Amino acid sequence: MTLSQLLDIRPGVTAVIGGGGKTTLLRTLGEELAEVHTVLLCTTTKLLPFSDLPCARTAAELEELRRSHRLLCAGTDVPGTGKLTAPETPMAALAEQFDYVLVEADGAARRPLKAHAPHEPVIPTGANQTICVVGASGFGRPIAAAAHRPERYAALSGVPETAEATPEAEAAVLLAEKLHTKIYVNQVETLWNLADAKALACLLDCPVLAGSLWRREYFPCW
Repeated sequence: MTLSQLLDIRPGVTAVIGGGGKTTLLRTLGEELAEVHTVLLCTTTKLLPFSDLPCARTAAELEELRRSHRLLCAGTDVPGTGKLTAPETPMAALAEQFDYVLVEADGAARRPLKAHAPHEPVIPTGANQTICVVGASGFGRPIAAAAHRPERYAALSGVPETAEATPEAEAAVLLAEKLHTKIYVNQVETLWNLADAKALACLLDCPVLAGSLWRREYFPCW
C-alpha cells in the first residue's frame, strides 16, 4: 500500500502538525496523490517553497497554474525570509479547486518532537483530519535538545527538561494536547526506532503509522 493509503488521506483538507518531517511528508503524499488527482501543498504558518515545484504567490497565479499542473504549492511571500505563509485564496475555495489540499499547520524549529503553545497549531477550518508527525530520532535524547518548546513538553509529560524523551513522555504530551486524529512516527531507521514507535502506539487510542520517508518504508502499528 502507498503512504497515502496507509494514512487514509481523504479528499479535501488534511493538516500536518508536530515534529521533524512535516514538509517531506507533504511532498511524499503530494507526489503519490498527484499521479491521479490534483494536489495543492500549502501552509497556515510558514513554509519554504518547494524549489522544483511550480508555486503560486497570488490568487491569479494559482488560477493559471492549476490548469496545467496536478501538483503545485501556493502561498504569500513573507518579506525578507524566503518563506511563504498562507495563500491569498481562502481554504474553503482551495478545497473546491483541488482534490487534495495538504497543509503544514505547525513549526518545530527542526526538532523531532514538539509541544504546542496556546496559539499553535494553526489547523485550518474544514480540515478532515490532523496528522501529527513524531520524529523517532528524538527518543533517548534530553527533552531540552529533542523537543521544540521543551519547557512545555516537560510540563505536559511530567518529567524535567533534562530527562530523556521516551515513548511514555511523548504519549503523555499527545494525550494532553488532543490535537491529532492519527500519528505518523517518522525517522524509523532501526529496529530500536520501530520498537519505540510500537511502544508509543500501545499508549495511544488512535491509528499510528511508523516509517522512514527517505526509504519509503512504512509499518502500521495498530
